[in-house]
Amino acid sequence: MYYIICYDISDNRIRYRVVKELKGYGTRVQKSVFQCPDLTEKKLLDIEEKMEALIDHGTDSVHYFRLCRACVKEIEWTGLGQKPQLDSFRVV
Repeated sequence: MYYIICYDISDNRIRYRVVKELKGYGTRVQKSVFQCPDLTEKKLLDIEEKMEALIDHGTDSVHYFRLCRACVKEIEWTGLGQKPQLDSFRVV
């Protein structure tokens, strides 16, 4: 499935660790936003588990937005970036 994962992390050290983890699953498109085009349910659960262990639940947040194939086709942007590739998109 295609996911957009974004976060708001107050501590620099924790933020660095979150970024390091997310780079293994997707592409950073903004400072606090990652596109993850090919996440299986297991990979998503792994990410969620890692984020739960890393963040401060009193001040931080991580959001996971699942996009269907039709939604991904409708993504628009201005400026730098590339259109998401649907050839590797799997429906789970």
